[in-house]
Amino acid sequence: MHPTSAAARQPRPVARPRRAAPVAAGLALTLGAALLVGCSPAAATPEERSTTALRPASDELSAIVAGLAPEGCVDASLPVTVEEERLTAVLPDEADPSQPADRTFARAMVAGAGFDGFTAALADELCEQASLAEATAAVERLGTELWQDAVARAQSTRDAAEHGTGELPASDDRPLYWTRLEAMSVLHQWRPGFALATEERAMLVDAFDRAARGMRDIDLPAGDEVTRVLVSGFDPFTLDGGATGRASGTVGNHIRHGNPSGAIALAIDGTTTTAPDGTAVRYEAYTLPVNYPEFERGYLEDAVGPLMEAGDGRVDASITISQAGGSRFALEQWNARYHGDVAGNDGFAPCPPAGLTGAPQLATDNHGCSIQVPERWGGGDTLTDPPQWTASTLPIEQMIAARTGSDVPRPPGDDWQDASVAFGVLWNTNYTYFPDCEADGLEDAFQREDAYPPAVEPTPPPQDSCSRSGGGGAYLSNESAYRNALLRDRAGLDIPAGHIHTPDMQRFDTEFAVTDATFEAWRDAIVAQARQLIAVVGAHS
Repeated sequence: MHPTSAAARQPRPVARPRRAAPVAAGLALTLGAALLVGCSPAAATPEERSTTALRPASDELSAIVAGLAPEGCVDASLPVTVEEERLTAVLPDEADPSQPADRTFARAMVAGAGFDGFTAALADELCEQASLAEATAAVERLGTELWQDAVARAQSTRDAAEHGTGELPASDDRPLYWTRLEAMSVLHQWRPGFALATEERAMLVDAFDRAARGMRDIDLPAGDEVTRVLVSGFDPFTLDGGATGRASGTVGNHIRHGNPSGAIALAIDGTTTTAPDGTAVRYEAYTLPVNYPEFERGYLEDAVGPLMEAGDGRVDASITISQAGGSRFALEQWNARYHGDVAGNDGFAPCPPAGLTGAPQLATDNHGCSIQVPERWGGGDTLTDPPQWTASTLPIEQMIAARTGSDVPRPPGDDWQDASVAFGVLWNTNYTYFPDCEADGLEDAFQREDAYPPAVEPTPPPQDSCSRSGGGGAYLSNESAYRNALLRDRAGLDIPAGHIHTPDMQRFDTEFAVTDATFEAWRDAIVAQARQLIAVVGAHS
């Protein structure tokens, strides 16, 4: 996001011996008004926001938590998060929308994957711990086990119902999200037998959350005989709103949303392919939250940064992935440092539009509008440190030329114009910027190509500009891309690092069913073609 970034240093794509032109940036699906834009106190640090964002639990949620934990082990007066309150959400019944479904949506997800015993087992073990150190070790272990179970399930070829793993398809990414939230609600209301400060509880919840995202499970083998590729996905988002039924107390059907990038992470974690030259390519994956404070606390840097440091086993490529829209994959070129105009799953937006006009705030002297890097990963608090822009170094030419998706079935409603592939693949070099960092005038650069080389070379962001959005906007997918590429640049590495946006999979042919054939077809097709795109990166790393 700064004029000294990789984007500024590379005014045009430059051919390299083993990888193609730079690529970068990303977007996440524009949320619109589906989420409430909130704002926590401006002076609050990311760590403080992890506690100030808590709120009193509803009676419904406290009853759910009490039913999952041993008697006397939880305290209903302790606060929970906005995300955890969605554990109480109930859809209308698909067969009779005038009536509520017979269980919460979260329970349908958890039980539908065969994970319905996890939270109770965690609560049983948690309530036996006699110290914070013991509790932390226990939740990190259990969080990692949950991640590993979700990966094993996603990669299973067995029939789910026949083998006791629930009625949902193995490829469904949503059960992990809802099971993790369920467990975190118990952690937030846990009543230990020892003194536990609010900040210590927040650290305990973080420890479980990171482990259950696969961040403690990354195992890239050392040696020159293997190429090491790291892949991130995201949680479901835009969970509020949507069509509603006549049943009192039910919610809109957006609660059903999943995230294909999360499904990709589960499908690819720990797998190995063979590149055309015979080199083994090992993939490790993790997932990221759709919230700003966790990013500010260093979730991505703490997972990726150590793998970019010198030593045997250093990562050879690092890819961030999220969902966008349409029937195409977008390879994002430039990532913006600007962020925060749309709220995350927690209802918090650090840089909401200003006043009645809804104009974007300036990032100058406004840290809420600029991505902040933890001090342990280089920090920086000026307009040029960190930079205003970062750029991708993915092998764009090869990713477009590979015609990935030619053997992937097209899902219902796929409208990509080339019917010989499931989805298109384009190079997105769009961005928006403030020509004057002290003024609110905006300029757009609309440049998008589905062929390589492009008919017209893309123009990089101007040297002295302040970023407003990368190719995919200023939301958390852009943020993941920016932070990932910045780690690469600060480590002085010349490896592929960039962002892939997937098609939008939130397509159902039913109104309130928790899943259906169309939704599953889109998820499976996106995952299948994404695996091929990622394999191209591995082969050119």
